[in-house]
Amino acid sequence: MNRVLDVATSISASLPRLFTGYAVGNLGKRPEKTLELYEFESCPYCRKVREALSILDLDAVIYPCPKRGPRFRAEVVRRGGKAQFPYLVDPNTGKERYESDDIVHYLFETYGDGRVPLALSAGVLTDLTAGLASALRPTRGTYYEASTPPEKSLELYSFEPSPFSRIVREVLCTLELPYLLHNVAKGSPRREDFVARSGKMMVPYLIDPNTSTEMFESADIETYLRQTYGRDGG
Repeated sequence: MNRVLDVATSISASLPRLFTGYAVGNLGKRPEKTLELYEFESCPYCRKVREALSILDLDAVIYPCPKRGPRFRAEVVRRGGKAQFPYLVDPNTGKERYESDDIVHYLFETYGDGRVPLALSAGVLTDLTAGLASALRPTRGTYYEASTPPEKSLELYSFEPSPFSRIVREVLCTLELPYLLHNVAKGSPRREDFVARSGKMMVPYLIDPNTSTEMFESADIETYLRQTYGRDGG
């Protein structure tokens, strides 16, 4: 896809949801163990859960499950009985569940103040706008492309509506590369530590412990991921 068009449609994809997830909300207790989320980037229901994670300033290990993906879809079937997404695993409480609305309510009850923001609790309107956002980039982050999995999980600093972060998350999903997602939305108490590490407040920021690589810039990150882990680029 042409770079200008790619960025423009990624920005447009944040508009129907009014940039939900741009800022941190009221936070509750913090999990000791990292949450796990099986999802794929273009799924509108997965989008709602990612927005909740961003608002609640929660990290999560993301297991991308693009269509035709050979790695993690089978694990969801093994754990829950069906290939349905999103699927949340919380090792802190032993809870595992499908259904985006159930997951969102669980997250705000467990790690927020119990109140789900209107943007995530408007029923049909929430689903319609999430679906429209996905429709603006229908093939990005949807289908698996052959890749070589990394030995160690990658890390990504991001927040849900960031259009440049979306581009990187789509590539990670397409290549079915698991990663630790660090949400650093506006107001995140972890931004200071992030800036101390990276040198500035800008996302996306990728860390690859397999090659000791750390980098900004979505276009550079996409090129790096495809060249390092894509079958065609490796």
